[in-house]
Amino acid sequence: MDDKQIIDLYWNRSEDAVKETILKYGGYCHTIAYNILQDHQDSEECVNDTYMQAWKSIPPARPDCLRAYLGKITRNLSLNKCKYLMAQKRGGSQIFVALEEIQECLCSPEGVEPAIDRQHFTETINTFLGSLSKENRMIFVRRYWYVSSIKQIAQDYGFSESKVKKSLLRTRKKMRLYLEKEGFWI
Repeated sequence: MDDKQIIDLYWNRSEDAVKETILKYGGYCHTIAYNILQDHQDSEECVNDTYMQAWKSIPPARPDCLRAYLGKITRNLSLNKCKYLMAQKRGGSQIFVALEEIQECLCSPEGVEPAIDRQHFTETINTFLGSLSKENRMIFVRRYWYVSSIKQIAQDYGFSESKVKKSLLRTRKKMRLYLEKEGFWI
């Protein structure tokens, strides 16, 4: 079933919408949640919450890309769950390693004027990502959006871990320079 048909099921309030979403995007959402949480039970909880959130938000939303819409919901729920869990117990997680790596390129919320236009920042990041080679963009997005480990990225694309690390380091440096050039001071 294609995305338009699934979205139509949500609009018609058919319970089949969730069933079709699970069939088509269950694994995708679980992968996102697991990369962040590193726990199957917590991941399943976030994925189930994703279906609930989709049910509540469609309608009125009519996403252009259901996959991206569900991915964003899953990622946000997983990050919130991770923050909650880490507040209760301290420990290592892939998300903190990835965020620490990218932190030097991004403005901190405390240092950014509230008036900065988020849309402009998003467009700037998207323009930067569009300027990268397909290979470097895939590695960057897998690491910082999907929170995949360096080892997993290397395995999935047939690269050495060293190549992935070098690509990420160079891309972060380019991104920092690009953001500074565009007026986002780090």
